[in-house]
Amino acid sequence: MHLKGSQTEELLSMPDIAWGKRSRVVLDVGCGVASFGGYLFDKDVLTMSFAPKDEHEAQVQFALERGIPGISAVMGTKRLPFPAMVFDVVHCARCRVPWHIEGGKLLLELNRVLRPGGFFVWSATPVYQKLADDVAIWNAMTELMKSMCWELVVIKRDVVNRVAAAIYKKPTSNDCYEKRSQNEPPICADSEDANAAWNVPLQACMHKVPVDASKRGSQWPELWPARLDKSPYWLTSSQVGVYGRAAPEDFTADYEHWKRVVAQSYLNGIGISWSSVRNVMDMRAVYGGSDEVDVMCRFAAALRDLNVWVMNVVSIDSPDTLPIIYERGLFGIYHNWCESFNTYPRSYDLLHADHIFSKTKKKCNLVAVIAEADRILRPEGKLIVRDDVETLGQVENMLRSMHWEIRMTYSKEKEGLLCAQKTMWRPKEMEIIKSAIA
Repeated sequence: MHLKGSQTEELLSMPDIAWGKRSRVVLDVGCGVASFGGYLFDKDVLTMSFAPKDEHEAQVQFALERGIPGISAVMGTKRLPFPAMVFDVVHCARCRVPWHIEGGKLLLELNRVLRPGGFFVWSATPVYQKLADDVAIWNAMTELMKSMCWELVVIKRDVVNRVAAAIYKKPTSNDCYEKRSQNEPPICADSEDANAAWNVPLQACMHKVPVDASKRGSQWPELWPARLDKSPYWLTSSQVGVYGRAAPEDFTADYEHWKRVVAQSYLNGIGISWSSVRNVMDMRAVYGGSDEVDVMCRFAAALRDLNVWVMNVVSIDSPDTLPIIYERGLFGIYHNWCESFNTYPRSYDLLHADHIFSKTKKKCNLVAVIAEADRILRPEGKLIVRDDVETLGQVENMLRSMHWEIRMTYSKEKEGLLCAQKTMWRPKEMEIIKSAIA
């Protein structure tokens, strides 16, 4: 669900949150149709909205149809597929998550993904109603928040419908943790990796706040939009980047590479009508380079009114660059392409696949991965593939077998580029049966 009218305006007016400047990347839990994220999109805020299939039916699908970012996910027994300390704000409006039970294990997961100094916006009946159950939950939450050292900054109340939101702030130091009379919830062991997020069980503990100035999470990122093209402060020259150079140089080289690719090829060279594109997925993101589509569109006169968002997907067996993507003010998710992606069919307008197929076919059936790309791409949507020539040939044959239209192919030496468009064709029932028997 989402906050309504004047209450949303009240939240937007909070100088500490500074939407679209200090607060750029938001997590919306139990988002409903993601109207909160849709409202913030025009304020230069990217919202990762999620809700489960069972409780919210197909509301995330409706959000994606509206062009609002969203995934199908649930807070249950495993960590969310995001790194630690990456969201500037976490929002929960009537999200029906029992934060106070089991020692606050679910709230501790939010503590993991929220930046030190970030805000938690909680709007639910325990905040503004006085029924016995609501009062009991509020009291339990108050104790839990205090034990987690989250500060209650303010309770914002809508003067029209009396709905209210409690806004909490995560600490920026370990002072409060060290002064607690009881070690509950406990501090996680130093060996416990906060960034491990793929199929990792929830942990009922809190990680310490980084205090070393060279560590990620010890400082707030640059204000948006400066944070987009600035190398993160915690990337040092002693670190080796994905492409073998020193990490800051690696970041800059990748950034400049994708600026050239987008400007010279994608915007004009491959026949894509960007006015029909809104939901984009980079199936193998490194530093979030393909999100340069958004930046380039701002400066391209013919496309200045175009707004797109990009879901950056980092493979679980690739170098972990997802924290860098979030540090830039972009967003993304961990995924294993040998499994299906947590979204509804026909969710994306454009898929970008940079050497993901050649890497994935070494681990699992390439046919299944292409079928998954077909599932999540809308009819008449585009697929851009950059890969080795051998893999491109395999991909092209599979796409033709599904009656896709090959719009462009180009190769030089052993590398190539392919742009294809999914058509409205679907197999007949008899063809499905034959395929299943085969």
